[in-house]
Amino acid sequence: MGSVRASRYSIVSSKEDGMKLATMAVPNGYGNGKGKVQTRHQPQSRFVKKDGHCNVQFINMSEKGQRYLADIFTTCVDIRWRWMFIIFCLAFLLSWLFFGYIFWLVAIFHGDLESNSTKCVSNVSSFTAAFETQTTIGYGYRYVTDECPVAVFMVVFQSIVGCFIDAFIIGAVMAKMAKPKKRNETLVFSHNATVALRDNKLCLMWRVGNLRKSHLVEAHVRAQLLKSRTTAEGEYIPLEQMDIDVGFDSGVDRIFLVSPITIVHEINEDSPFYNMSKQDLENTEFEIVVILEGMVEASAMTTQCHSSYVSSEILWGHRFEPVLFEEKNYYKVDYSRFHKTYEVPSTPLCTVRDFAEKKYILTNSNSFCYENEMALEKKEDTDEGNGGSVGPDGTQTDNISETEHSQTTVPLEPRPEARIRNMSVQTSGFSKINSLL
Repeated sequence: MGSVRASRYSIVSSKEDGMKLATMAVPNGYGNGKGKVQTRHQPQSRFVKKDGHCNVQFINMSEKGQRYLADIFTTCVDIRWRWMFIIFCLAFLLSWLFFGYIFWLVAIFHGDLESNSTKCVSNVSSFTAAFETQTTIGYGYRYVTDECPVAVFMVVFQSIVGCFIDAFIIGAVMAKMAKPKKRNETLVFSHNATVALRDNKLCLMWRVGNLRKSHLVEAHVRAQLLKSRTTAEGEYIPLEQMDIDVGFDSGVDRIFLVSPITIVHEINEDSPFYNMSKQDLENTEFEIVVILEGMVEASAMTTQCHSSYVSSEILWGHRFEPVLFEEKNYYKVDYSRFHKTYEVPSTPLCTVRDFAEKKYILTNSNSFCYENEMALEKKEDTDEGNGGSVGPDGTQTDNISETEHSQTTVPLEPRPEARIRNMSVQTSGFSKINSLL
């Protein structure tokens, strides 16, 4: 029978295991030291869900109700619509009942209930008078006389209170309707992140897309690594947040999100993944929170879209399939390929430190063949529909690219694995791929 966790928030199984973890040397900072025994068998809990909602519950909050009522407008904007509808109805009903009760008291103290008295408010027998006053729909045969100044004052006061209630409720409803939160439904992140070579540098990549034709103004991306660790003094930090550089210094983090874009994090000396290999990735638990922020073009309100990737959702040695294709007079985006990846066997399996020290130079021919094959496939489909192009002299010519002249023609296959099996035929003129690390 397995041991029981000492705490529901602990990642170890018992206090003894916790002491071992606190005193254990961690050579590379990610808990991959030799001799470490994995004590966690439960699936990793997410801090941020895939749909962007934070998986956090607040408990034991003192004076929660008072704090929420102190900021009643934000509370009304954040609550669900069904509660907003209840507040909407109660705000008016309670105000009408309150002022109806006040008018009834005025009638009692002035003696309006007696048959032969001069009345402050004529023909008042229910709270309907308060309803008519606040909504200004007209009194009919009910009206306020000048016999009693208190009744006149209450009419004016109720009208002012009604204006405040109208302004508050309308403002809260409009702010709730105009929230840019729903804009996130048309901003998508790829299901997986990938690790592969780009320009002979190992990079962490994920993809973002905008399903609307309206733009996201001043769009920029951020990413943070959430990971538990134990300090040198033995202090356990459940979720330490570390920034992941996606090009802030160079301005690459600011994107023009018209078509899907692949966000790239170069794994270098400053990266938290510098000492992480493929095996370390499989054995280490962490979470990468990705954030896309920008202004909604229609309302100029700032919106944020969140998602996250746990270690099991990062595909080492994969790249995203191309989704942007050039047609005759426009570009076409195929969102059926948005989440799809293909394997790149030439990706090194070691850490970036080892990769830099050994100075491996790997040929990136797989990416060339596959991505150009996709482009050629689209081009061939276009050429078949157009029947070739017309030369300067008016003769019909065939559209054959230089790549097709220099490479042996291979039939297209629907799966990336089949394309990779044919690399020996397609990659004549390229250097051989080094042995896998």
